[in-house]
Amino acid sequence: MKVGITGHRGLSVAVEKLVRASLDAEVKKYEPTELCGVSCVADGPDTWFAESVLAAGGRIEVVIPADQYRDGLPPAHHATYDALLRRAVEVHDTGMGESTSQAHMTGSEILVGLVDRLIAVWDGEAARGFGGTADVVAYARRMGMPVDIVWPGGATRD
Repeated sequence: MKVGITGHRGLSVAVEKLVRASLDAEVKKYEPTELCGVSCVADGPDTWFAESVLAAGGRIEVVIPADQYRDGLPPAHHATYDALLRRAVEVHDTGMGESTSQAHMTGSEILVGLVDRLIAVWDGEAARGFGGTADVVAYARRMGMPVDIVWPGGATRD
């Protein structure tokens, strides 16, 4: 079973704790030896999900939206990104160079095409920019993809 992730970045430490617990619960719904998590491993839910899948005994695949994608992530996240990328059983890329919102959406579209289900760490609000979580959820739903929304009670987004 391949399960993908999309979600809001920039969540507070308090919300991170709630979301991590919810993602762990989602991951536990699957047989670990049959689970493959697919993620772009950005800081936030992408990474938390990948870490949860690996901790449960599953595998991960990584989608890289652009050649310059890593450069656009917070420098403090680079070591985690690199470590997760090394653990990926497969890496997919868009063929795009510049890390733009179009590249991010293209990466998300590739991710949706690879998975059987999508988990969305989403507050239900409109995207704050093209390629945001709401856009990915809308695309997945248009493609007939089952989407599991994770937004724990008490969670807020700045």
